[in-house]
Amino acid sequence: MAAAGRRALFRLARGWPRFEGLRANSLGFRSLTLATAPSSRGSPWHLLGALCLQRPPLVSKPLTPLQEEMATLLQQIEIERSLYSDHELRALDEAQRLAKRKAALYDEEEDEKNILMVQDLEDMWEQKFLQFKPGARITEADKKNDRSSLHRQLDRNLVLLVKEKLGDEDVWMLPQAEWQPGETLRGTAERTLATLAEKNMEAKFLGNAPCGHYKFKFPQAVRTESSLGAKIFFFKALLLTGDVSQAGKKSRHVWVSKEELGDYLKPKYLAQVRKFLLDY
Repeated sequence: MAAAGRRALFRLARGWPRFEGLRANSLGFRSLTLATAPSSRGSPWHLLGALCLQRPPLVSKPLTPLQEEMATLLQQIEIERSLYSDHELRALDEAQRLAKRKAALYDEEEDEKNILMVQDLEDMWEQKFLQFKPGARITEADKKNDRSSLHRQLDRNLVLLVKEKLGDEDVWMLPQAEWQPGETLRGTAERTLATLAEKNMEAKFLGNAPCGHYKFKFPQAVRTESSLGAKIFFFKALLLTGDVSQAGKKSRHVWVSKEELGDYLKPKYLAQVRKFLLDY
């Protein structure tokens, strides 16, 4: 039995190199080699990475009548079920001591300086509250309808649009750049962000995969067989800090809400953008 086992192992060892050669020539290995080989034929379509840069709301939206009614109900329930806070317990204790003082059952010299401390605190808080003035929800940019300003419609999502030259026509679109060999499409979108404000803007990209795409043909005047059009892949990002450079570009960009996109974008382009643009 031992001799038979050794012979079987010997035959297996002799056949192993041939098995390795067959495995290297299998479909899986050949497909990997083909996938890494560069394409010999260039595509007539240009690849572009576009940036859907959103400024999130800075203030909450005004409550509707139903929301106000619900908020009042929940606040009343919370008050009824809540326990006394430290300040309320202190106020009750001082009220009891004042009652004893009036009934001549309390030593006037004991903690005389602290009896009205709670009321003093409440008076001080009341004065601070009266001096507080909340910021206006309607800004100067809203009054002037200055859509190039970032400080407008504070309770809405705003999207950045830029005006680019396409042939002889000025076209509004999301910021974009042409893909360069060696970089990812998200890298192209990040490069687009860097060129908007000379690296003065910071944004958080929401994932590595595109949130949408759009394909269009170039105008007849610039279209050729080797350059038919472009395929655009959109990447969504949230603005953290900074703004678009204003030097000589005030009329070349706008910050608009979802409803205002129709004033700038072409219908087919707008239909694709609205598919991935949420407003809440």
